[in-house]
Amino acid sequence: MLLFLGAILEGLNTLVFGGFLASVHKLNVWGTFLLLLIGHSISGYVWYAVGYFAGGKSIDRWVRKDEKGRKIIVKVEEYFHKYSARALVFTKLTFSLTIATLITAGSLKYDLKKFSLFSFLGSVCWVSLTFFIGYFFGQSYKFFLEYIKGFLLFVLFLGGAIALVYIIKLILGSAFIKSLFITDKIKEFSYKIRDGLEEFLSNDKDDDRS
Repeated sequence: MLLFLGAILEGLNTLVFGGFLASVHKLNVWGTFLLLLIGHSISGYVWYAVGYFAGGKSIDRWVRKDEKGRKIIVKVEEYFHKYSARALVFTKLTFSLTIATLITAGSLKYDLKKFSLFSFLGSVCWVSLTFFIGYFFGQSYKFFLEYIKGFLLFVLFLGGAIALVYIIKLILGSAFIKSLFITDKIKEFSYKIRDGLEEFLSNDKDDDRS
């Protein structure tokens, strides 16, 4: 029950911890995985409801003092308008953007059936990644436990699993944010090339006239 509530309210650390406990035979593997998946999926509906009933103001309060955060949220909203399905899946693999996207979906009254499908797919991807990283580190812990016994080893391997997931999520989040802004950079570069060509051609015409 605690893992289920943790999957709804907290997420990442609970998912890794669940995989770790399942690996060392404290819990049933597939039963724990399904429990965490359901909990994580429910958390998506919670944030969807926040957006549905509170609207976009809930996001505005969240980032109103952070100029960079505000720009990122605007880009996320633009991306959601164009690629709602992808946004619901991909942002589940990032920090902070997950909540913003789910709230955006709710504030736009996004079709609940589509939301359920794509949010669930995103949860499957994220829960699978975190759970089995925790499971892998649990297996490694069992291997070393045959030679070294102690609570410190347990903490070390569990901490390593959580740290790895944080690093992966930071990398994925950074890559996703960069992809949101790359279109603007390409446009800016193309405009510079166009302006340069127009200036070059106009100079040639002036030379011909003279």
